[in-house]
Amino acid sequence: MSRAGHRLGVLYVSASALAWSLGGLFTRAVHIDGWTLQAWRGLFGAVGLAAILPFMPERTAWTRLRAMGAMGWMFVVQSAAGMTFYLAALERTSVANVAVIYATAPFLAAVVGWRVLREKPASSAVLASLIALAGVAVMVGFGGRGGLVGDLLALGMTITMAVTTVVARSFPQVPILLTAALASLLSAAVSWPLGSPLAASGRDLALAAGFGVVNFAIGLPLFTLGARRLPPIETALIGALDAPLAPLWVWLVFGETPARSTLVGGTVVFAAVALHLLAAETRVTLRPEPPAD
Repeated sequence: MSRAGHRLGVLYVSASALAWSLGGLFTRAVHIDGWTLQAWRGLFGAVGLAAILPFMPERTAWTRLRAMGAMGWMFVVQSAAGMTFYLAALERTSVANVAVIYATAPFLAAVVGWRVLREKPASSAVLASLIALAGVAVMVGFGGRGGLVGDLLALGMTITMAVTTVVARSFPQVPILLTAALASLLSAAVSWPLGSPLAASGRDLALAAGFGVVNFAIGLPLFTLGARRLPPIETALIGALDAPLAPLWVWLVFGETPARSTLVGGTVVFAAVALHLLAAETRVTLRPEPPAD
């Protein structure tokens, strides 16, 4: 990977983390239950993704998905499961537990990447991931309590994210955006009868639309473009930036001052990512560029 390609990957994944960090703000602002929010978020997210597909490299997405057969549809189902698990987990366990479990995504991505790609993660990425995990633990507190079912749902969501990270990196034949659009529709269909979508107010519908578009039509394409340029563990590590960014938006919009532990833990996460990126930049700089054609 060239220095320019690596920097572009970092920029894309960082921008996706910024987009995904707004999820807490949308969740905080709406006045509807989680299933209703998931139904509308999935529907609007699918529409947003369908609107940008013609402008992305996946113009032949339908052909590629049909060629993949059952494997492609299995990826759609696992993606839909991950989308559904997130909000379901928040209703069954503490936000702290969900945050800490999701902070293990870099390690899961490293394991999946090693098993599938035989790609050994850089030691600096492993160390930075450990530091970031500690920072998230400080942010949410070490004594968080939650339900076992909710914790398992959060773990399932984290596993699906690790799988998506590796697939986006190493299997370009998989049309990530199309499968995400179909997964969004599937998650909406599953959530629809469990909530009260038709009772949502116009304000909540507008917020759910913003949530879906920002999460899926903006965040996911940026993540996909970046993940194809970076190792899985590095992609997941940079993605962990959404944890300290989320309370920042709530503070700016709602005036909810973050706790000292949130500020300290968030600083640790930022420092971990920054130190790793500095080490990665050094490695890329020292690596000789391929000769020009």
